[in-house]
Amino acid sequence: MIDHDELAAWLRLVETPKIGRETARKLLAAFGSPEAALAASFDSHCRVVSESAARALMAPPADFNARLDRTLAWLADTSGDAGRTVIALGDPRYPPRLLDTADPPLLLYAQGRVDLLQADAIAIVGSRNPTPQGTLNARDFAHALGEAGWVVVSGLALGIDGAAHEGALAAGAGTIAVVGTGLDRVYPKRHLDLAHRIARDGLMLSEYPLGTPALAPHFPQRNRLIAGLSSGTLVVEAALQSGSLITARMALEAGREVLAIPGSIHSPQSRGCHALIKQGAKLVESAGDVLDELPSQSVARPRAANEVPAAGTGDPLLAAMGYELMSLDTLVARTGWSAHALNIRLLDLELSGQVARLPGQLFQRIATT
Repeated sequence: MIDHDELAAWLRLVETPKIGRETARKLLAAFGSPEAALAASFDSHCRVVSESAARALMAPPADFNARLDRTLAWLADTSGDAGRTVIALGDPRYPPRLLDTADPPLLLYAQGRVDLLQADAIAIVGSRNPTPQGTLNARDFAHALGEAGWVVVSGLALGIDGAAHEGALAAGAGTIAVVGTGLDRVYPKRHLDLAHRIARDGLMLSEYPLGTPALAPHFPQRNRLIAGLSSGTLVVEAALQSGSLITARMALEAGREVLAIPGSIHSPQSRGCHALIKQGAKLVESAGDVLDELPSQSVARPRAANEVPAAGTGDPLLAAMGYELMSLDTLVARTGWSAHALNIRLLDLELSGQVARLPGQLFQRIATT
């Protein structure tokens, strides 16, 4: 556990303006610890970093004491079920996989099960606006991989991220939510309950100081931690311009596996996955396919609970739909049924959870396990 003086030194080093991660690492390499770096003279600093950075280190930021007090109060709050801690670079609890990346954070704020940072982990990411099938795939893959012993890492965003966390929690497995805000805030607000459950049964993690709001530049930075914590990254659905593709690129840069679930050639949410597959990502159809690509030998292959069944012959409309997005006109052409008859049957299938109705009068069959 980090003590008061060490925490104060780390916070000052990390949060002083003009002292970014790269500059802080130079200071740590030169002086050995944040306390020693802060105690060094101006001339000593100038031999390591720029003069402007050396001047910034001469005195704490104006609001430093308030930031330190807020952090200490957060750490001392025992009203919830989840333990709170700060993990600095060099702490034995620091996640070993992040140490193998190009830009590991110097300080991590954690709430929940810190032991998950040492476990085998797989990132599951994707669109904030997934199709119903994409949501189900994310939940099912996370559930199956969780049952196999893997920790599921994602970013608490709407859509695929939330479904992945839910699937892991339902399996009784660990899940890590890496967020782009301070841990005293939840973004998006719609995931407030999910964040509380993850803090209780999994781990909430951030490199951002308490009080940090949701700012656009933070989320690509957050993505490098999602990729870095994991042995591989599974992209469930993603458009061509997607933050999930940033996570995939960062996983490749860290030497990790990248995997993608294919989808309909007509779906914009599948194009990012198809682009990754063209570039060499592993095409996966089941959680077993994911396990075949991951390096760990410490977990068992999951049962094929998420295998997508072949189109059945019991219902001719479902057989005609396959698993692609379908317009009503296409279904009329395929089945020979009238639009009126199709609408009646589609409503029955929608109410039974076998078909999803999407914007633009499109329909998609949902694979059920």
